[in-house]
Order: sequence, then C-alpha cells, then structure tokens
Amino acid sequence: MQQTALEPVEEELTLAERAYRAIRDRLVMLEIRPGAPINEDQLGQSLGVGRTPVREALKRLQYERLISTYPRRGTFATEVNITDLAHISEVRQELEPLAAAQAARRATATDRAKLTALRRELETAGTPGRDSTALMHLDLQVHRAIYTATHNPYLEDTLVRHDNLATRIWCLFVDRLADMAGHVEEHGPLIDAIVTGDAGKAARLARSHVEDFEQAIRDAI
Repeated sequence: MQQTALEPVEEELTLAERAYRAIRDRLVMLEIRPGAPINEDQLGQSLGVGRTPVREALKRLQYERLISTYPRRGTFATEVNITDLAHISEVRQELEPLAAAQAARRATATDRAKLTALRRELETAGTPGRDSTALMHLDLQVHRAIYTATHNPYLEDTLVRHDNLATRIWCLFVDRLADMAGHVEEHGPLIDAIVTGDAGKAARLARSHVEDFEQAIRDAI
C-alpha cells in the first residue's frame, strides 16, 4: 500500500505524537506486515517528519507490543500470535463493560454528538461491497470514542492498547470471517445505551460484543 504523508491534525499535537498515531495505525491495520523490518528513515520520509519523532514513537510502540527490537538484528513489527487471543479477551471482557458503563455516566454533549455521528455511519456498514478496511477503521473509531467518553485516561490508554492488539488478530483472519459488517453493526445498540445514559445495558452489550468477537475469530481459525 502506498505510504502517504501525515494528514493535517490538531496543531497542539507534537510531531512525535503525530508519528506515533500514524505508525500505530499502520501496524494495527497490518499495512506494516507482522515480522516486517522497521526502517526509521523510510517511515520518516513517508510521514514527512525527522528521525527524532519517529524514534520517540517507536519507543512507545515497543511498550505497546506492536514492535520488537533485537540486539544486532534491528526492529520489527511483532508477529500476530493467535494464542494471545485468550489473554487479550480476558482483559477486555472485564474492562470493556466498565468503559461502556462509565461512558454512559460521564459522556459530555460533545462525546454524545460524536457517538451519534458514528451511529449514523454504522447504518451503512452492511452495504454490499463495503470495503473491509473501511469497516475496521470505523470499528476502531467507535471503540476509541467510547474510551474517550469515560474521561479516565488510564482506562482509555489500557483499552486502546488491547483493542489495537485485538484488531491485528481480526485483520489477520478478516478474509475468513462470515459477517464482518454484522460485528461492526453490533455497536449501534451499544452507542444508543451510552448516549441515553443506560450504564447497565451498555456494560452488558460491551461484554457480549467482546465475547462474540473472540468466538468469531475461533470459528474462523
């Protein structure tokens, strides 16, 4: 896939933050394939930034288990190991319901407006021929909007990291999944519960969503 320069973003983001977000999403969406070597110069050129922001971004990505560095060998995108699915799901089954409930309790008017806009976009998820990459980007947007609406930065950071790892597994098996659009559309009732402030329902739907995801992946293996 052709690499492009960074899209314009909020001015307050540092170059390192912009580089981090761009490289992170390339790794999550497997645009940088598992096991592929990471070339700092090439990344910097494709993003339009220098080596220092790229190096700062890579330090964070190593902590988040998206890249690995080996002495005398270099830095590589981490492999996607299906055996990690159970461990990732174990964490998400506890924290996703908590995040959904807290989002229902704490979401601001701005949060609700963003979630409502994503809810409208979900209505077209099942359109025949909808690009799978676009669906996965939409899935990431929904999850990240919910995490932001918790207004708990520690919970948000933890869940973003685990959702990223889960998405990599999803990307690996996307061609085998029978109803990808249906999985994405499941977010509709969850968003409705958050926007209306129904914390209990939001928590139940979030847990069910994580369980359905794990089962769908296992069925595809």
